[in-house]
Amino acid sequence: MKTTYKMLALASLMAFSTSCSDDDNDKISIQAHDENQMMSVMHSMMTEMEGMKVTQDPDIDFAAMMKMHHMGAIEMAELQLQSGSNSEMKSKAQAIIDAQKKEIAQLDAFLAKATPTTMNMEFHMMMKEGMDRMSRQADLQIINGNIDQDFATLMIEHHKSATEMAQMHLHMGKDTGLKQMSSMIIEEQNKEISEFQEWLLSSRNQ
Repeated sequence: MKTTYKMLALASLMAFSTSCSDDDNDKISIQAHDENQMMSVMHSMMTEMEGMKVTQDPDIDFAAMMKMHHMGAIEMAELQLQSGSNSEMKSKAQAIIDAQKKEIAQLDAFLAKATPTTMNMEFHMMMKEGMDRMSRQADLQIINGNIDQDFATLMIEHHKSATEMAQMHLHMGKDTGLKQMSSMIIEEQNKEISEFQEWLLSSRNQ
């Protein structure tokens, strides 16, 4: 299924790129997803999340999944720090590492003492559907091998899936502390999505 989405996405992007060939400023560079370092991190994260052992307790499963999600963001941010060149993106990468390491510590503290108290199959199914959407959206992204641009592009999708997960948890979770974290994730990551979008627009217009 993933291969089909990749082929469809690549075909569409190649057609769009060809249609812009009369104007050099409108050309779009495309790199195959399997050759892109940032996309490889995304795929590894999604594979780990898909293989997670679930309890069907919304609080526990949210905490475990969000930890994996944060670890993927940290790995992408570390790649940006190592290989990127844009100072603004490097600054955002470091901010993501600092913030999400702190949240992982909070998630670990919760998971260390948590025991399943609720069996909610609806939450499990909603989270699975969310992961499927994240996987499809990632496979449809235009990536070009420019670490700075690929980091911003994929972090937008990464943050969108985090806010979706947090919204689900606010609706079905019970733990007050985790729900506060969910609210914070929604607020902060929506703000970062807007910042990444603005940066991409400005960088591609230069």
